[in-house]
Amino acid sequence: MDSKKILLIEDDISLQNLIDEYLKEYKYFCTIFSSPRSALEEFSKNANDYSLVILDLGLPEMDGFDLLKKLKEIKDIPVIISTARDDLGNKIFGFELGADDYLAKPYEPRELVLRIDAILKRYVTESSYIIGSFKVQKDTNQVFLDNNEIEFTKIENEIFMLLLNNANKIISREVILNQTSLKNDTKNRTIDMHISNIRFKIDDDSKDSKHIKSVWGIGYKFINDN
Repeated sequence: MDSKKILLIEDDISLQNLIDEYLKEYKYFCTIFSSPRSALEEFSKNANDYSLVILDLGLPEMDGFDLLKKLKEIKDIPVIISTARDDLGNKIFGFELGADDYLAKPYEPRELVLRIDAILKRYVTESSYIIGSFKVQKDTNQVFLDNNEIEFTKIENEIFMLLLNNANKIISREVILNQTSLKNDTKNRTIDMHISNIRFKIDDDSKDSKHIKSVWGIGYKFINDN
């Protein structure tokens, strides 16, 4: 999963630039909006592209709390409120609306990075996990690459999950047959066909594999260099 794309909604241009440049150093990349209506339009179309929102409260056109509610209606995404409103009442209200953290301005950009790291780690631990470039949704075994779901068939998903969950281990054709729905199929070429389909869907070249390596005469291995 690319967990690095952040929606930054902030109308202070200098602070926009500061946050954007600082987060780039930690491989977080911001899409920036001063207008809450424009941000909401973007999020409604591309919510799955984003892993976290940094939200100012003092915005034109719409109050930040109202925007927070609308964002959460579209997707339950982590939100860090970044605001000059540092009183307890606003903090409590923000958390009641579903904010995950609340940073009162001014703050050190490094603190923002630490908060982002902690929140994303918590979200991944609770509902999904990441192996290499892939994110897996725990309850459904859905697989995502760059935030795009890979449309596997049932058997392709079984094979890929078997390889993924045994990263850097050689999995023989026999194991693949016995631990998937292919267990009644003794034709090894069937496995090769499914592997070929999986590689196509994850944009993996069999001759120069980034993800699934063929181990001659034995089976396959999922490569995780992280």
